[in-house]
Amino acid sequence: MTEISQAIAERSKALGAQIQAARQVAEMSIEACASGIHVSPEIFEAFENGLQAPSLPELEAIAYLLNTPLDNFWASPMASKAITHQQLEQLPLLITIRQRMIGAQIRQARLEGNINLEALARWSEIDQADLEAYELGQKPIPLPVLEMLSGYLNRSIREFQDRHGPVGIWTIQQQAMREFMSMPEELQEFISKPINRPYLDLAMRLSQVSVDRLRAVAEGLLEITY
Repeated sequence: MTEISQAIAERSKALGAQIQAARQVAEMSIEACASGIHVSPEIFEAFENGLQAPSLPELEAIAYLLNTPLDNFWASPMASKAITHQQLEQLPLLITIRQRMIGAQIRQARLEGNINLEALARWSEIDQADLEAYELGQKPIPLPVLEMLSGYLNRSIREFQDRHGPVGIWTIQQQAMREFMSMPEELQEFISKPINRPYLDLAMRLSQVSVDRLRAVAEGLLEITY
């Protein structure tokens, strides 16, 4: 086993353990999870055992299904609101769309780096036909492989995360909630009180004003007070 393939295998194993832990916390069966993201129970079990790695869209869907922030797979978990049945039914289609989008992003990054498929296949030890299938969205990219490719193409793995779909919006909300919970308690209390909403609205408007404009307002206030 080469250094690259060994690194991918180790990452797949660790990722599988994280998925299994998240599923157990959510008290969901392998069969229910597999059905939720539209794969067979055997494939989901392979994910957990590290024998097969999910693609990023599949991992996003797993996080969404288990009500666990995507960052839970390299950070700490946090509870979130329940997911509706209708939203769960949309996951398979979302996975397909996301895989095509990620494939297009990989292709764009490769072309911008003036790297041809043959060179990428030689470096990554991945069959050229598989790389082409990845780029066309015809085949899901296992997350460890995506991480490796994104690093080689000088891209952050976070650039490939969903930002505008239901899962992406949910992820952003989770991040906002974590940031809120990390604030001092007195600040959380201030933000949570409806009576303080005008102050928050004012702060939002001021954040959109240019520095020069704010400086001019401050200078005007000083002239009035002195």
